[in-house]
Amino acid sequence: MPEGHTLFRLARDLDAAFVGGPVRVSSPHGRFAGDAAVVDGHVLLGAESAGKHLFLEFEGDWFIHVHLGLIGKFDLYPAPPPAETVGQVRLRLLDATTYADLRGATQCDLIGVERRDAILGQLGADPLRPADVPAGDPERAWGRISRSHRPIGDLLMDQAVVAGVGNVYRAEILFRHRIHPLRPGRTLRRAQFQAMWDDLRELMEYGVETGRIDTVRAEHTPEAMGREPRKDDHGGEVYVYRRTAQPCLVCGAKVRTEVLVGRNLFWCPRCQPVFRSRAAG
Repeated sequence: MPEGHTLFRLARDLDAAFVGGPVRVSSPHGRFAGDAAVVDGHVLLGAESAGKHLFLEFEGDWFIHVHLGLIGKFDLYPAPPPAETVGQVRLRLLDATTYADLRGATQCDLIGVERRDAILGQLGADPLRPADVPAGDPERAWGRISRSHRPIGDLLMDQAVVAGVGNVYRAEILFRHRIHPLRPGRTLRRAQFQAMWDDLRELMEYGVETGRIDTVRAEHTPEAMGREPRKDDHGGEVYVYRRTAQPCLVCGAKVRTEVLVGRNLFWCPRCQPVFRSRAAG
């Protein structure tokens, strides 16, 4: 599933391509045709992401709300589009120079301000938002994590706690800070959480700029270690994500995996030891 940096980057690209002028809005395969007609030819005021959600704001207080889900893609191309549309294009944006096609999304809905605000109100803090605005305030996430018995590996994937983090960033941030994914959230120290949050913000901002998730430090790159680059559909150099039974790049122990709330965890048993409370029993 695309993670928060992908949506942030997509919003930025859509904003640059279409904002400020009238946009033709259509639904080549017809599923969104009625709603598309409502905003067809209207001015696009802005494209903005929030966690894994995308909002396209049109004049008249209308928003197209998109959630890409597991396989969704929203790609931009030079105009004009081909005479025959290939594949199931649910939404198309078009102006004189660019068109963008949405395929495979879980959600594509035309909504108003109240619904948009309700969706935003359900999201946790977003590391890609400025820390001085409520949507990016890490205290919102820390308040939930510090009171929870749930595993930190579960909490980081809960979009009501931290918006935009998916399985890759979850696995990698926990490895980088030597925290076992099953450790209860309430056992983390405030300094540990802040260090993870700051690191997560930096990694996701890098992802926005490059379109990749690269999490290994300089000393663990293929060039530094004399190893082959990672070959994976997701791209990027990582420590543990989808590296089950492969040697840890730091200590050599075999990376482990386990299912938690329907998603695979990945961790190194040596670098991320099981948490044991020092409190008296």
